[in-house]
Amino acid sequence: MTPALQARRTVAAPIVLAVIIAAGQIVSLVEPGLRSPLFGLSLVVLDTLGIVYSLRAARYGARLTWRITAAGRALSLSMSICFAVNEVNGALAWWWAGALSGLTMFAVLTAAALSASIRRLRGRQRVAFAAELLTVFSCAFMLVWHLVLDPAFKTPASYRWVFDIGFGLGNLLLSVVIGTVLLRGASRGLREPITLLLGGMILWAVSDTVFSSIRINGHDPDRNALAVLALTSASLIMTIAAMRMTRDAQPDAGVTWGAPPIWSTHLPYIGVALGSVVLVGITIRSQQFSTWGGLILAQCAMTIAVMLRQVVSLRDSREVSSTDPLTGLANLAGLRAGLRRTSGRFGILLIDLDDFKPVNDRYGHETGNLLLTHVAHTLRGQIRATDIAARVGGDEFVIVLCDLADDAEAGLVAERVLAAFAGTPVEVGEHVIHAHASIGVATAEDGEDPQSVQHRADLAMYEAKRNDKHGWRAYDPSMTDQRTREAILADLLEHAIAHDELSVHYQPIVDLASGRTVGVEALARWRHPLYGFIPPNEFVPIAERSNLIHAIGLWILEEACAQVQDWQRRQHTDPLHLSVNLSPRQLLKPGIVADIAGVLDRTGLSPAHLTLEITESAIVDAGTAAPILAEFRARGIRIAIDDFGTGYSSLQYLIGLPIDSLKIDRAFVTQLDSTTRGAAVAEAVVRLGQVLGLDTVAEGIESPAQVAELQLLGCTSGQGYLFSKPKPAAEIEASLNLIPRQAVQ
Repeated sequence: MTPALQARRTVAAPIVLAVIIAAGQIVSLVEPGLRSPLFGLSLVVLDTLGIVYSLRAARYGARLTWRITAAGRALSLSMSICFAVNEVNGALAWWWAGALSGLTMFAVLTAAALSASIRRLRGRQRVAFAAELLTVFSCAFMLVWHLVLDPAFKTPASYRWVFDIGFGLGNLLLSVVIGTVLLRGASRGLREPITLLLGGMILWAVSDTVFSSIRINGHDPDRNALAVLALTSASLIMTIAAMRMTRDAQPDAGVTWGAPPIWSTHLPYIGVALGSVVLVGITIRSQQFSTWGGLILAQCAMTIAVMLRQVVSLRDSREVSSTDPLTGLANLAGLRAGLRRTSGRFGILLIDLDDFKPVNDRYGHETGNLLLTHVAHTLRGQIRATDIAARVGGDEFVIVLCDLADDAEAGLVAERVLAAFAGTPVEVGEHVIHAHASIGVATAEDGEDPQSVQHRADLAMYEAKRNDKHGWRAYDPSMTDQRTREAILADLLEHAIAHDELSVHYQPIVDLASGRTVGVEALARWRHPLYGFIPPNEFVPIAERSNLIHAIGLWILEEACAQVQDWQRRQHTDPLHLSVNLSPRQLLKPGIVADIAGVLDRTGLSPAHLTLEITESAIVDAGTAAPILAEFRARGIRIAIDDFGTGYSSLQYLIGLPIDSLKIDRAFVTQLDSTTRGAAVAEAVVRLGQVLGLDTVAEGIESPAQVAELQLLGCTSGQGYLFSKPKPAAEIEASLNLIPRQAVQ
């Protein structure tokens, strides 16, 4: 038989079986006299097939559950055969054999249902599960006692008690166990064979209870078409469940577990409440309220009070388990629960604080915690009551925007968050600390997996952090996960420091009026033996995130200071000024002033010949930067603001901080086109520098026309490819003070 034909037969088998059983039920409706034999024959056939297919299903997963089920179906088959023989010959032994098979069947099927759930429980979870079962069973038992057992015990004792009472309790136990298992999330959906099996079992228990009730009341249950149809359908469902397991599952496929409904945790309390109602109802119905009413009401009131106290405690414990204790926002568990409740179009903002570790290192963890609570308060103020804000890591937060109108709305929220961070600093004593963050934004359609949306937001956040600090990026399909490469580069970078793979290149800084080289800027370069040239805009951010930037920065500084001092000693030229970049992480590192002073002492370079270039993002926290910059100034070291006009700094910082020069970003130099509009920003920076008594240095000069226009604007110095690309010391040495005058004319 070909695999395709076998697959078609496997799919068709449950359908054919269902059609045959349905045909038998139709015949029994048309010919009531055939109902009893057709009913018995149907159960025998279904139990036989159930045994065979349950044993086959055990090969494909949940082995214990299916093997126990096969044993239960075998006992059901034995019960049907024994009762049928008893009907023919009237021998009491066959009746007892059938009754004992039936009672054992209930125990075995209950064990099968428990095996589907209890295997994933451990320790106290099993005890809690047993307590839930006992609570719900006790409530149901009260009802069964009043309606079935008590009337049965009032009849003359006979062997029929075993059947009436035993089967009633068996059905009760089976239905309570399966109901509790299903409510705890034994399977994810009704299409799963295990869930279908459990559904068939609980239908069997309910149907058999009705079947027994009809018999206890003196009627022949075999003549009741609805009872016969229900029991036959239950047996058919259990058999089809085993067939589906052999058709759908792959070898070694296990049970797919799902999360139970939230309300199912209140199942024991529902049982207690219903039990109290049953007690009161029976007392009133039996007209014994005057005797027992006060006691029962007091007992019910006490039970309800304890139950309410437990519900409150459960809610408190759930809040503790789903809430971040520091910020009061949702934690990771709370976020996941919130995402499960999300419906419709939603968006996720992944927020990662920039340079949070230096804040902890410099000011201590109490200040870091104060900043985190401030961030949490700010986030709450930027979202709606229906949205979710969560802290999912040390300095990582998530916002879930529910019911988004469009993608642009998520971007507006990201901008509001960044603006709120920039506009509401945290004051710690004399220090003012701003929260900086990189935000990734991703949106989803209704029904999309939240995990994949969060992953896209993570990629967007990572892209925002790579490009610039205190910014946001929306996910774009062109974004790829660069973290594997960056993790490799981080390891290689540490190796590069120890094995001299890094080098220092120098770019001349020229006096625009005379064409004389007045300084050089030292720039790091990395050429790896395998990966080749790795650009600074790729490895410098990696160095900052991996805390290697301080070691690299000090190494560059020492190499450059020693080189410039050697040039000045050998060539007897006018003093050269050295410019070196200082990253925000370096600026905030404790002892940075002493470290740089030590480099100057070892190399012999005068502090007056050193300029430290810092970005605007490094001075946004003016209260943090000012004391450090003042120490540098006291030692005679000059300070320049690099890429001025591209960040978030305020003019008040330029007035209050010890700054010596402004560097005009290449983006503004590129716009120079001999028009008022093109020169607007560059002219504004130059005029600002003149008013504040600061030097101005233009970056990215590529044409003599740009030099001429900068001179007209009043800019004094510049650097760029027009004069020289960054080069190693040996290549740049020959051009020191030899820049051709025509290049600046």
